[in-house]
Amino acid sequence: MNTHFEMKFPTTNSSFDIKNERYLSYNKVLKSQFPERVQKISINAGFTCPNRDGSKGTGGCTYCNNLTFSPDYCQSAKSVSNQVKEGIEFFHHKYKAQYYLAYFQSYTNTYDSIENLKSIYEQALSYPGVVGLVVGTRPDCVTDELLEYFSELAKTHYVMIEYGIESTNDDTLQFINRGHDFACAQKAILKTAALGIHTGAHIILGLPNESRSTILSHADKLSELPIDSLKIHQLQLVRGTKMAQQFNQNPEWFKLYSADEYIDLAIDFLERLSPKIAVERFVSQSPKELLIAPDWGLKNFEFVAKLEKRLIERDSWQGKKY
Repeated sequence: MNTHFEMKFPTTNSSFDIKNERYLSYNKVLKSQFPERVQKISINAGFTCPNRDGSKGTGGCTYCNNLTFSPDYCQSAKSVSNQVKEGIEFFHHKYKAQYYLAYFQSYTNTYDSIENLKSIYEQALSYPGVVGLVVGTRPDCVTDELLEYFSELAKTHYVMIEYGIESTNDDTLQFINRGHDFACAQKAILKTAALGIHTGAHIILGLPNESRSTILSHADKLSELPIDSLKIHQLQLVRGTKMAQQFNQNPEWFKLYSADEYIDLAIDFLERLSPKIAVERFVSQSPKELLIAPDWGLKNFEFVAKLEKRLIERDSWQGKKY
């Protein structure tokens, strides 16, 4: 076990300085729990998805192309140990002293037998410097047995389960072929948090046919749940997806925001979000060769700088209207 430091778990008292910060950053929360910098190492363990193999559906979610978030070292043909090793080598030259979290990111990373899952996770945890897991999954793909395992693991390691929610509107979830409703996400999040496991969520702002009021209502509904961290993404149209085809055929279904429009939308969303939910990300970046739109020409840190400047201009902060 690589837990040679005293693990500090998050509390509901996490807060931020409105004058200087304006929102609760997930990076700040992590810094409060670890004595050194923490870096996620992405791992592709070769999982599939019930929305692709026919058990829930075929073709996957309409917006999804997993190539958009797989780094070069993250290839399922390599063992988990080799991916961790190469990931650490990739980041080590930038930051000498740090801890690592094994981030199971591609597809549905709880979609296998409990025996195989334990073997895969523990292979990653056995690597020196790895102090925890972040597991991306669907809310309809966690069993009580697996959550009990994560609960035990969380007593000695950092464990976060990230649920793809994407929308709290059931009509939208059906339209994008998610294969589950929002009630399923609520149930999974409540169970996970009740077992003392860090609980994260993803939400996409700007999905087809969602009005501004619908988008902002997502913040209200998510704020009622025991979520530790939230990734907020803009809708991106990516090559090789059904949604890209839909856009070509029915562009009127879509509202593609400019960077400034999206910043104001994200701030409106943030104002209605519980100040206890740490924000991990406001935008996602797909590779240039795959991205159709919107292409803002901004790196993540540049976007965040513009958003933080706009928060000050609007004298706004997370939870202002919560």
